[in-house]
Amino acid sequence: MERSLVYLLLLIGTLAITYVVQAQSQQGFISLDCGLPANEPSPYKEIVTGLQFSSDATYIKSGKSDRIQANRESDFPKPYRTLRYFPEGIRNCYNLPVEKGRNHLIRANFAYGNYDERDISPKFDLYLGPNLWSTIDFQGRENGTSEEILHNTTSNSLQICLVKTGTTTPLISALEVRPMGRDSYITESGSLNLYFRTYLNETKDYLRYPYDVYDRRWIPFFYKDNWTQISTTHDVDNSNNYNPPKVALATAAIPTKADEPLKFEWSNTEKPDEQYYLYSHFAEIQDLRSNETREFNIVWNGGEVISDPVIPDKLVISTSYSPSPRTCDKGECIFQLTRTNRSTLPPLLNAFEVYTVIQFPQAETNEKDVVAIRNIEAAYGLSRINWQGDPCEPQKLRWDALNFSNTDISTPPRITSLNLSSSGLTGNIAAAIQNLTQLVNLDLSNNKLTGEVPEFLGNMKTLLVINLSGNDLNGSVPESLQRKGIGLLFEGNPRLSPPGSSTKRHGRSILIPIVASVGFVAILIVLLVLFLVLRKKRSSTVKVVHPSSSRPAVNATSANSFDPSIEMKKRRFSYSEVMKMTNNFERVVGEGGFGAVCHGTVNGSEQVAVKLLSQSSSQGYKEFKAEVDVLLRVHHTNLVSLVGYCDEGEHLALIYEFVPNGDLRQHLSGKGGRSVISWGIRLRIAVEAALGLEYLHTGCTPPMVHRDVKPANILLDEHYKAKLADFGLSRSFPVGGETHVSTVIAGTPGYLDPEYYRTSHLSEKSDVYSFGIVLLEMITNQTVIDRNRENSHIAQWVGSELNGGDIAKIMDPKLNGDYDSHSTWRALELAMLCVNPTSANRPTMSHVVIELKECLESENSRRNRSRGTDSLNSSEVSTVIDSGMFPQAR
Repeated sequence: MERSLVYLLLLIGTLAITYVVQAQSQQGFISLDCGLPANEPSPYKEIVTGLQFSSDATYIKSGKSDRIQANRESDFPKPYRTLRYFPEGIRNCYNLPVEKGRNHLIRANFAYGNYDERDISPKFDLYLGPNLWSTIDFQGRENGTSEEILHNTTSNSLQICLVKTGTTTPLISALEVRPMGRDSYITESGSLNLYFRTYLNETKDYLRYPYDVYDRRWIPFFYKDNWTQISTTHDVDNSNNYNPPKVALATAAIPTKADEPLKFEWSNTEKPDEQYYLYSHFAEIQDLRSNETREFNIVWNGGEVISDPVIPDKLVISTSYSPSPRTCDKGECIFQLTRTNRSTLPPLLNAFEVYTVIQFPQAETNEKDVVAIRNIEAAYGLSRINWQGDPCEPQKLRWDALNFSNTDISTPPRITSLNLSSSGLTGNIAAAIQNLTQLVNLDLSNNKLTGEVPEFLGNMKTLLVINLSGNDLNGSVPESLQRKGIGLLFEGNPRLSPPGSSTKRHGRSILIPIVASVGFVAILIVLLVLFLVLRKKRSSTVKVVHPSSSRPAVNATSANSFDPSIEMKKRRFSYSEVMKMTNNFERVVGEGGFGAVCHGTVNGSEQVAVKLLSQSSSQGYKEFKAEVDVLLRVHHTNLVSLVGYCDEGEHLALIYEFVPNGDLRQHLSGKGGRSVISWGIRLRIAVEAALGLEYLHTGCTPPMVHRDVKPANILLDEHYKAKLADFGLSRSFPVGGETHVSTVIAGTPGYLDPEYYRTSHLSEKSDVYSFGIVLLEMITNQTVIDRNRENSHIAQWVGSELNGGDIAKIMDPKLNGDYDSHSTWRALELAMLCVNPTSANRPTMSHVVIELKECLESENSRRNRSRGTDSLNSSEVSTVIDSGMFPQAR
């Protein structure tokens, strides 16, 4: 049956429903008649179902109202005769109140009805929060269409958005949300997209509210050639988590031939890997004699028994469901009930629901940030057409004036930049701004703001830049804004004075922290600089003065700062240049121990990543200086290159080449929207990372030990080329007779060489150990330390699993067995050599490189051999897909 016809029946089928005397409660229901004119009563009772429909105007701030053509109104129930269409903006969203953490039935209904007299077929996207739900295409569906899901809400606000994707205008007729019963329709992951929901009856009556307390739509279906209908006049107890309509349970289908199975079949060759959840509802509605038994198995895909034998209870509901999703054989799905050997009666089925899994992977923007920005919007009376839906995602629909950090798709994005410059703001600086706790950049310039600069701005630990210029603020800048690292601009506020000032200063811009111009200190500094210059002229070599481990608490031009080499001076950027290249730190792309990482551009085109040292960073000036020092003298294609650095007062920043594909950790986990990389790519990354370490160990003078090798420090460019990063802990090690250098222990737990930890003796073999741990991660995709494992450390776990000799239990299951077993065994043996507790027994990085290259050659040979046999041998699969609303029942 064509899906458009099915939806026509869904829209008009409720006319066949008769009233139920005892009306059900509609508590928690949201029933919106979209586009209901203001001159029509709201709410009103829909005459067939008794549902209370209201105007949608309360829940959306955009769009226009219209009606389908008058000559077609009789084809549709009242809620579908009006519509809201959206000629302006790309994304227009409903914002609905729901109960967080509860399953909801969400149904969106669309009827075009040639309302615009253009006889077109609109096509647009439907979003649930930041995620694509469906594409609505009216082609071939002149009578309308509908989308229905069961979704567990993650916040108290549900955002349903229509997104324009072409030249046609999005529209919607009705929107319905129903809270579902608890402990029902539970999935391993994702939400449930309705495939079909049917009760087995020869009638033509559709069931929904009030027969169904959750207003699910039940389509009657019966295969007369092979089935026989049975029924009862008794009341059937439907009290379980699913609570299907009693009317649906009062009838059932049994095979006409008692020895045959009761079978449903459907085809979905367009999506052969689709996952399904099945819900079968049974109730015995016949009077069985003492010698009669009804018992049957539920069988999937023609042979897999997926439940214990079912014996339906007399006049009481039983529901069998899938705890895990199921897939079909090449898109051909077969569900059947087969009688057991001890059964004297054929199987029966009263009602049947099938859903497909729909994933909504992108996390919504942090709920507290959303509340804060909504309060800011309300405080200033802002009305922006694109401030609808999720502020951050999808990226192409992000709200203007905001920027975000969202390196991991499963982690809620945070607002890091708010730019309301020249937005006509009046009144005080909104208190809700302080609730944006990850804000880096705040621009409120060129407005009409009044009042004093609030103290809370100085207490926002992440803020780097505050621009308040061009307003009418008064009083004095709070002392809290003298916190080191904040850039504050407030020129054009005639009545605003800098902190600690008793006089008003006009037309002025300052950068906090303010360095006091004390004459005596200034003279000393000038004399000291002259002394150093004269001293350097007398010296035949350039000398770098290494600072202590903590950052000097004086101006960078003092004697305590290091004296940069000529090469370092060429790559030195001022803080104002850093602000310019990052557009005032507008786009935060990550966070690390050092601080925020911002995207920037140099020379108008070269992309860079700018690491900013935050005041709360666990890494200090010593690590900053070490990283600059190392990267200025190492040059290798598998080491991230340093574009420059900033060392100005308390402002420290490292400017790297931009590596766009994230780090290895993200790709192993599949988080942050990253693909799970194949075994061949993993081996190539391992080779390249090993080459970078080999260069540090043998190609540098003096040689270097990285000291922090881990997947998060292996970055991948657009071609998945590996580049080692983060050299803040790197150290030179001796050459000649000595084999190690004694240092304070540093590194990441789990990757730390146990011998180095025990003795404080650092050598290049410490990096070999860490690299071995990384290689084990690439092979297994297990966490390095897991307290829930009997052997918590990954090296111990792999060692115990090796005793079984089954590499499939060790390899990452996400690889799905797609690897050369010879290369995996060899790589595994190499990794275990690298993590030997005794450093003398570990290979050198040069040996590691040779071994890994041979592993890669073996894997590539396998892939080249398989390419010749990978072409399709089967006959071409038809692309015609069944409507999905009705199975083929036999």
